[in-house]
Amino acid sequence: MSADLYFLFTLAVKMAIAAGFVISATVLAERAGPFIGALIVTLPISTGPAYVFIALDHEADFVARAALTSVLNNVPTVLYTVLFIFLAQRFDAFLSVGAGLAVWFAATFLLNQMTWALAPAILLNVAVVTVFFFLVRRFREAAMPRLPLRFSELMLRAVIVSILIAAVVTLSFTIGPERTGILASFPATFTSTMFILHRRVGGKATAAVMAHSLVGLLGFALCMGVLYLAAVPIGAPLALLLALAFSISWNAGLLMLRRAGLHL
Repeated sequence: MSADLYFLFTLAVKMAIAAGFVISATVLAERAGPFIGALIVTLPISTGPAYVFIALDHEADFVARAALTSVLNNVPTVLYTVLFIFLAQRFDAFLSVGAGLAVWFAATFLLNQMTWALAPAILLNVAVVTVFFFLVRRFREAAMPRLPLRFSELMLRAVIVSILIAAVVTLSFTIGPERTGILASFPATFTSTMFILHRRVGGKATAAVMAHSLVGLLGFALCMGVLYLAAVPIGAPLALLLALAFSISWNAGLLMLRRAGLHL
């Protein structure tokens, strides 16, 4: 097999694996209700596989620098999510998602005009999540109707995340770790979930899932921080496992707090 054919084959395998993760997770989210759904979609479902493939192709320092950018770039995802929550109360999926994506791109561009250390990036995440948590919590309760799954919608989710993985794998060699971190943290899972759920169950129910997600998004930023701190000292493979364990533990902790009566 030629080098080009081998690259295309491995790329197709990577895209298929990542798409399978996203389809499974978002189907579970749709079936589980707003709170559990939010816990599922804030796990590193699309970003995690992207970083696995980055780690396969690059050194640990590259992974760490990309992860630091992903910590910062969680802030645009929070802004995107909040705007969607408000717009979805009145507008259709195209406008709600489109406006949210426009904010994501604008915020990403502005924030990445300067170099950020880990501590300021984490503090900015904490501040933004804290402010907007209280603004959107009134939208967290809505009925989630059970509707049959459609093959076309599953395929749309697969296509969105497959495009993300293909872009990360092919472009990471030329755009550098910082831009790779931006690309890897693009909210592919959120975008597909917002768009498809809005069209299936309506804006209010979809906004309820997203309104529950803000504290989970903070956990995602901290997960990327763990990857940044651990990638060079212990190696990217172990750092990825540690970051995943942190993300799962964070969301499991949120579930335990909710069952104890503290609704974060």
